[in-house]
Amino acid sequence: MSTNVVAEHADRIQSAIESHGAAKSALVASWQRSAALHHLDPAEHKPPHRLSDMELSLARERSGALIHAAQASLDRLYLAVGGIGCCVLLADRDGVPVERRGADADDETFRDWGLWLGTVWSEESEGTNGIGTCLVERRSLTIHRDQHFHTRNTALSCTTAPIFDHEGRLAAALDVSSCRADLTEGFVNLIAMAVGDAARKIEAEHFRLAYPKARIVVAPTNNKAPCALFAIDKDDLVIGATRSARQIFGLGAEPFTRPLPAADLFGQHSDPSLDLKEAERSVLERALVRADGNVTAAARDLGVSRATLYRKLARYGIKAAR
Repeated sequence: MSTNVVAEHADRIQSAIESHGAAKSALVASWQRSAALHHLDPAEHKPPHRLSDMELSLARERSGALIHAAQASLDRLYLAVGGIGCCVLLADRDGVPVERRGADADDETFRDWGLWLGTVWSEESEGTNGIGTCLVERRSLTIHRDQHFHTRNTALSCTTAPIFDHEGRLAAALDVSSCRADLTEGFVNLIAMAVGDAARKIEAEHFRLAYPKARIVVAPTNNKAPCALFAIDKDDLVIGATRSARQIFGLGAEPFTRPLPAADLFGQHSDPSLDLKEAERSVLERALVRADGNVTAAARDLGVSRATLYRKLARYGIKAAR
């Protein structure tokens, strides 16, 4: 890259910062953070920092549950974008890619650009870039070519979406990056949709795996918010909620210190005594169904006598063959 190109890019960033454009532009605000807060130089030539093998191994271990939950979505996303010369990166909350998909033929190019496992793409380290800026701003975005802070990264186009864990905390960033100069705006928009969809699928799968014994329900709202899920235990108590669900129901960002009655949360308040009767009725109905209508077998499963079960069935108007 010529000295003139480097100087022009650095001058453009400095002019934007000095024009106080940060108040109007999220991009300029990121450039300002890169220069003023992180003391980075857009003309810096040294390559991105990379973790040692041991450090990368520890980072992957910390993100093990998320990596496991992401496998299928990463494969699908790569099938969608790999054919146009893109790679897929799953970065942890520190901006370090811990899982990757890419074509063997492109590996050397992407490795040279730092689009590889263990490279640190935090905004603090690399200035404005897809992964780092997404993690700072906690939103989906694209940093296209000369929008990057460092001149050496201006050949990249990076589209990234945040991923939140089962307790609503920022956990990772999902990124699709390309070095192609002919990547059109239309392709970038399609990539952004694919990345956002994959990120939500990863969140949902991670949430399900975090609550293996709970039933997972979609938030009952008219708002089709993505990934608004609740985990509800066998006692109909809410024990977990995704970030989207927390936002919709105003639950806050803190982990649940105690479970919440699902009926109360969803505005289905009722008489507690009626709740108890309905619970008992449901138990009796399920026992009869499991026993294929055989009262003797149902009574044995419930640990009561046939006479007791018949009395209870009569109380609730439940008919059973004698």
